[in-house]
Amino acid sequence: MNLNNNGTPEKVSTLPGKPGVYQFYDRQGQVIYVGKAKNLKKRVASYFNKGRHESHRLAMLVSRIADIQFIVVESESDALLLENNLIKKYQPRYNVQLKDDKTFPWICIKNEPFPRVFSTRNVVRDGSLYFGPYTSANMVRVLLDLVRRLYPLRTCTYNLTQDNIHQGKFKECLEYHLGNCKAPCIGLQNEEEYNSNIEHIKRILKGDLQEVIEYMQEMMNSYAAGHQFEEAQELKEKIRLLEKYKSRSTVVSTRIHNVDVFSVLEKGRAIYVNYLKVVSGRIVQSHTIELKRKLEEKPADVLPVAITDIRQRLESRSKELVVPFEIDYPVEGVRITVPQKGDKKKLLELSERNLKYYHYEKEKRNEKIQAKFSRNRELEQLQKDLRMDRLPRHIECFDNSNIQGHHPVAACVVFRNAKPSRKEYRHFNIRSVEGPDDYASMKEVVYRRYRRLINHGDELPQLVVIDGGKGQLSAARGSMEELGIHDQVVVIGIAKRLEEIYFPGDPVPLYLDKKSSSLKTIQHLRDEAHRFGIQFHRQKRSQHFTSSELEDIEGIGPKTAQRLLEKYGSAAEVSKLDLQTLSQEVGPSKARLIYDHFQNQPS
Repeated sequence: MNLNNNGTPEKVSTLPGKPGVYQFYDRQGQVIYVGKAKNLKKRVASYFNKGRHESHRLAMLVSRIADIQFIVVESESDALLLENNLIKKYQPRYNVQLKDDKTFPWICIKNEPFPRVFSTRNVVRDGSLYFGPYTSANMVRVLLDLVRRLYPLRTCTYNLTQDNIHQGKFKECLEYHLGNCKAPCIGLQNEEEYNSNIEHIKRILKGDLQEVIEYMQEMMNSYAAGHQFEEAQELKEKIRLLEKYKSRSTVVSTRIHNVDVFSVLEKGRAIYVNYLKVVSGRIVQSHTIELKRKLEEKPADVLPVAITDIRQRLESRSKELVVPFEIDYPVEGVRITVPQKGDKKKLLELSERNLKYYHYEKEKRNEKIQAKFSRNRELEQLQKDLRMDRLPRHIECFDNSNIQGHHPVAACVVFRNAKPSRKEYRHFNIRSVEGPDDYASMKEVVYRRYRRLINHGDELPQLVVIDGGKGQLSAARGSMEELGIHDQVVVIGIAKRLEEIYFPGDPVPLYLDKKSSSLKTIQHLRDEAHRFGIQFHRQKRSQHFTSSELEDIEGIGPKTAQRLLEKYGSAAEVSKLDLQTLSQEVGPSKARLIYDHFQNQPS
């Protein structure tokens, strides 16, 4: 590109001083930036007249300009719309990037005999009526559900001309037998009645609910006066549905009519813009988009781009825009309002709250995605370190707890996708083992756990971790062999002293790096099983020590002891009761035994 003595491209001098859109191209012929201007010559020249650019990115853009093209338009408003369309078309590298490019759903009333009513994302200019677009697919479902509950409509694609109907070309379908359609295809519903329903549906989709409700109320009263009570009741139900739907819209102020509200939230290189559409004092649409800045643009520069895009895509014709600050939005017939107080200020604050909530939810989603990705990497590393064939998404860990053989219990904890699944944790009372025998206890609980899973048809874990060395591991492996699942599940033991990892039948342990995610995952499992087991063990000991003093009294059984403890809380409180109160609780003979026992205790 040829430059003048002052460093400005020669082509700039030939640009007209009129409104238009300019495009910067690089040496490969790619459009790298699209901009609008009320004066093309001055605006484009400003890129080259600055001795030093505001940002490194802007300097980089200017250094890559190899050619300039322009389009002259009639007004700044036309320039704004053309700029938006060209940005969408070329997606230039240095323009603000619109992250939201999805299509929105419409509700179509088809141009055909006995019109169908359905949702679509493709607008076909064939004379059909389209309502929308709607920013929420759920809202479309709610509206269509309301319409179909109010009026039986056909869903078939038959060409229901009067000639075809009279010739008997069609047969009623299941929808007729279900009561969802009155079968106009076989002449059971005339076109006049059907089209009357379609007119009501149009009013509902336009938001004129009150007019439809008033019409139905008149019809309902007429039916009731003529003792047609079933028809009157049917209309009453339809009115109730319309009132319920009407109440869903957020009422803001009956004084506000047909206003678009926009708010802005700046987060790093991203700018979020929320849009609320207010019609007749009710919020009928809400939508949020995200834009990525490329040239250090300020929110005041980005907001007009977002407004143009949203209004164009949602086909908004509102004559007033409520915004948080002054912007350059040269669209004829549109008033810009920056409210300082009152109902419009409250609307703007509501839009801002929507933005903050949207961003908070987005951050939460990103955190979950990141955490899931991180957990997947942990599991892949664990699979690699333990030389497993399958990813260990389901892991279980066992731990025994006892003190000199008293109250032996065991715990099983379950991890899914490297996260504790606490609702699946299980405690075990040791049944078949006398005395402190960790190996036999481990053999029992592993056998009981997996026999139960097999009997219930539940999935087996990919990995089982045993808290203990070679002895506990061998016992657990023995139970799995008895159950015939030893070749379906990888089982390892972790010894506490040096954190060695043992495999069945291998005397040489595996030592994982102390900082490795695999060892940390196994330690987390082991520590969680130990914590859960100790918690249960303490509970068992507490129950024993609490009730033992009463049960040690000859002639007092566990049921009597338990009843007194539930009422008075402890044996110490029971010891304070007089003989008469005890007699009322457990009878005179047991009362005497308990009373004498505590009276004979040394003070």
